[in-house]
Amino acid sequence: MKYNNGKLQSTKYQLQTTSLAFLFLLFASTFLLASCSPKEESLKTIIVARGNIVAQISTTGTVMPRNRLEIKPPIAGRVDKVLVDEGQWVKKGQVLAWMSSSERAALLDAAYSEGEESVVYWGQVYKAAPIIAPLNGFIIKREVEAGQSVSTDDAILVMADRLIVKAQVDETDIGGVRLGQKALIVIDAYPDEAIPGKVGHIDYESEVVNNVTIYEVNVVPQTIPSFLRSGMSATVNFILSEKEDVLLLPLTVVKVANGNSNVFLKVADTKDPKLIRINTGVEGTTSVEVISGLAHGDEVLVPTAKMMEQLRNNHRRGPMNPFEKKKK
Repeated sequence: MKYNNGKLQSTKYQLQTTSLAFLFLLFASTFLLASCSPKEESLKTIIVARGNIVAQISTTGTVMPRNRLEIKPPIAGRVDKVLVDEGQWVKKGQVLAWMSSSERAALLDAAYSEGEESVVYWGQVYKAAPIIAPLNGFIIKREVEAGQSVSTDDAILVMADRLIVKAQVDETDIGGVRLGQKALIVIDAYPDEAIPGKVGHIDYESEVVNNVTIYEVNVVPQTIPSFLRSGMSATVNFILSEKEDVLLLPLTVVKVANGNSNVFLKVADTKDPKLIRINTGVEGTTSVEVISGLAHGDEVLVPTAKMMEQLRNNHRRGPMNPFEKKKK
């Protein structure tokens, strides 16, 4: 009997162990099935709100002088005095520097050996030659200092009438650019300082850059900030159109199908959104103007993969709302 009791107790223990293992496997299987089952996509909403919108063409450009002029001395000789610095604005006819011809320089050097009176005398008899500003503008480069010998081939100063931005516009976008058009210039080194400008010239001849046909467009800044320098890289935004206080939606929630703009409108007390068609206007970089079909404060759903699939099916079968069941 003791053996039988021991056998009976052992069998009972094995049954209990088997039951626990079964329950553990059942629990694990249920957990795995639940974790592997597809989860319903969370719905995100966007509220239709008012704001300002700008449609624009963006491209890159370089700050350059509109007219760059190298000033070379009319005679060979020696520079006596330079009267201007880089960045200084000057007027046409203003004296920029004084120089002596080679003969005058040699004569004055000889006079120094005779004393100050001789230097003054020959300096008055043989006048220095002035270097004159040929136009209104500013000095962008100063290449000489007093005492330096120069020839007629040396550019001792470089002037510009004003700085502009030469932008490269792709041939696919050039149709949206016109003379006098507003533009915003953003210098890469000063991204928070937008400079208003306008289109001053559009080249009549194209260039091919990296197998792309481009046209060079001169953009003239309305004002020249003190930080602007020739050679700086810039982003130029040509303003196509702009509106203020209009209804706006992000481009990500507006889906175009068969030439129509559609959105999924959130409907109160139901999980099913309503697909509606809207009329859009000015399209910006990230948002679009809503002309009709929605009102201020309406809630629009960010389309999920399921919604997009139903939208595609809807255009194949016909009804306006893809979430409506077809009537028999």
